[in-house]
Amino acid sequence: MIRTLAVATTLGALTATTALAQGIDVKLGVLNDRSGVYADLSGEGSVVAARMAVEDFDAAAKGLNVTIISADHQNKPDIGSNIARQWYDADGVNAILDVPTSSVALAVADITAEKNGVLINSGAGSTALTREQCKPTTIHWTYDTAALANGTGASMTNAGGKKWFFLTADYAFGHSLEENTAAVVKASGGEVVGTVNVPFPAQDFSSFLLQAQGSGADVIGLANAGGDTVNAIKQASEFGITQAGQKLAALLFFVTDVHALGAQTAQGLSLTEAFYWDQNDQTRAWSERFMAIHGKQPTMVQAGVYSGTMAYLAAVQAVGSAKDGAAVAAKMKEADIEDPLFGTVKVRGDGRATHNMYLFQVKSPDKSTGEWDLYEQIATISGEDAFLPMLPECDFTKK
Repeated sequence: MIRTLAVATTLGALTATTALAQGIDVKLGVLNDRSGVYADLSGEGSVVAARMAVEDFDAAAKGLNVTIISADHQNKPDIGSNIARQWYDADGVNAILDVPTSSVALAVADITAEKNGVLINSGAGSTALTREQCKPTTIHWTYDTAALANGTGASMTNAGGKKWFFLTADYAFGHSLEENTAAVVKASGGEVVGTVNVPFPAQDFSSFLLQAQGSGADVIGLANAGGDTVNAIKQASEFGITQAGQKLAALLFFVTDVHALGAQTAQGLSLTEAFYWDQNDQTRAWSERFMAIHGKQPTMVQAGVYSGTMAYLAAVQAVGSAKDGAAVAAKMKEADIEDPLFGTVKVRGDGRATHNMYLFQVKSPDKSTGEWDLYEQIATISGEDAFLPMLPECDFTKK
């Protein structure tokens, strides 16, 4: 049984009477990877997070009849697109949550706009979601590749890692992450000495790592995520790459990945996240409840599903209906949000949710007090500095 959290979320612009919200049916679809390389960072944990949000929002008492369904998109855009259409056309889904894998997320964003739903994306990283392919019904909540680059890329270059070689997952997310990080590296006085596209997903990184090893790079940037990043780091250790002096930059890494590797292997890695379970009393309290249900500490993606769902439900209550996705998304952009997990959040006109990002370093085993005590916070990056500025043509509050 999920206990109710006393949530300190202030949505002054979303005030609505309980009478307005009476009898509102809301159907949420959690669409993500439930069986592949991204299952640990999203998967069933994102469903747990969405359920916690519904209960903590006290939806039933506020007249919202919320149903949650879920499906596995298998990291394939065609499968994700077919599920999204089925959900909107036949199953009465009003909003789709999570959607890691940028190629899938971009396809689902198009369908969501066409069907006037809402996409609250927590799992995908491509900046195209709020730039080249921006839509009025897309809310990009947790992170993007620009924020990761402005954290890990800048810090490692400024620390002396001037020459970079990228191992890039060969799809939209990987290319976006490489592009954003390369721009930050060059702006910080570094250079890119090579890059190689790696099939997604991949098991064997040996030939790619050998290219990187022979490039003379100071830093090998891993523009991938989930199980792919874990496998690349393990194999780099087996080849003695880091022992020989080259550094690895895990450009998107999660607490579940560090836990899987172990502090002995992952120690010293720098990474950028939007959330860590042990940051403060509120994150610890929520994460304790999450772990009691799911058996693992939450990732930033799962925390983002929770927070994005809370803000969405508040907007639905204010609008008085979940049927007009564009109206609900517009209402979310009016809100002043104080979120228990992400702090101050503002959803811009392009759908980009801005908030602080954090640079962490993985602790050495002797500094860790438990199996999930894995991060030391190095720096805070403001939302203004972390995320790219809004394109005028994507400011849907002006249209």
